[in-house]
Amino acid sequence: MRPVPHLMTLADLSPKQISRVLTHARYLKQVSQPWLQPQTRTELDLRMPSQSLFSKSIALLFSKRSTRTRLAAETAATLLGGRALFLGSDDIQLGVNETVRDSARVIGGMCQGIFARVGDHSEIEELAKYSPVPVLNALSSLWHPTQILADLLTLHENAHLFDSTLKPLPTDPGYLARAKRFIPLPELRPLTIAYVGDSANVLHDMLVTYPRIGHNLRVASPEDAKYRAPKAVWDRVVELECDKRIWWGKDPKEAVQGADVVVTDTWISMGQEAEKEERLKAFEGYQVTEELCRQGGANPDWKFLHCLPRKQQEVDDEVFYGPRSLVFPEADNRKWTIMALFDMQFGKWDLGKKEQVEDDGETTQ
Repeated sequence: MRPVPHLMTLADLSPKQISRVLTHARYLKQVSQPWLQPQTRTELDLRMPSQSLFSKSIALLFSKRSTRTRLAAETAATLLGGRALFLGSDDIQLGVNETVRDSARVIGGMCQGIFARVGDHSEIEELAKYSPVPVLNALSSLWHPTQILADLLTLHENAHLFDSTLKPLPTDPGYLARAKRFIPLPELRPLTIAYVGDSANVLHDMLVTYPRIGHNLRVASPEDAKYRAPKAVWDRVVELECDKRIWWGKDPKEAVQGADVVVTDTWISMGQEAEKEERLKAFEGYQVTEELCRQGGANPDWKFLHCLPRKQQEVDDEVFYGPRSLVFPEADNRKWTIMALFDMQFGKWDLGKKEQVEDDGETTQ
């Protein structure tokens, strides 16, 4: 019997598979065209995204609060013709009067996929172990694969900001409506990406992804082991030979040296509120500012990413709301990358197959 395909981290995917997800996400974004007025709808708009989730239900198993991930999942499932069922921690018996094993079997018996946002990573591992349908990791204590896919899609869509020989992708709705073919993502030159902050799930998926697709990663975090990647994560980094393209230190100014992109994340994750005072002290001097990046020698045209929600101490308003920031296009792209995964894992696609995405967004075997 063929094993059920699950996705816990981007370390589970090859670079070619990651590229296929991004290409398909871009295709879905173009053909869905939610921003077009009825009078501008033309031939391209008739090429609606596949209805691969028609008559299917996807369980959104969320034990943590969510804005972007929940919105992205629910709207993505709808566009693919399916229905997303939000199952919060107060809605079902999971972990209260019923084991994860039993819950996985029941949910998998009624739904065609599970998109799970959990606390400790062991929770989603147990869920995947017993689920008869694919499980996608919407967030766990160790990994956050859908966030890095959205970041990558955003960087590719803005590749012209890092390479003056490229033209910006067209964004005008009228142009997109008249286009007869899929407008592919441009290639992204090798970048230096700096991460300044806590070693949490967002960084962990960066560590196992960016080096494998040609980018260099520079990380700054406090020396205390609690702010560094745990062994389970670093073992995957070494296994994939990603460590050769990673620099790690404690000085944020050193980390941003030569950076094309600067990234940070929350210093106080859900469940760490009791450590707030201690953490704020540990991360003094880590706030991303124009001055920090100027002193550290970042690329003069550096851009900024943040997975949101953002707090003032992590990045100041000048950067967050300024022309360097790509945070809101990044947030928007959560929808299209999650939609691509839903289509490929829960719908007609299968990341385990050797498909090739053509420039018109179709697939050949």
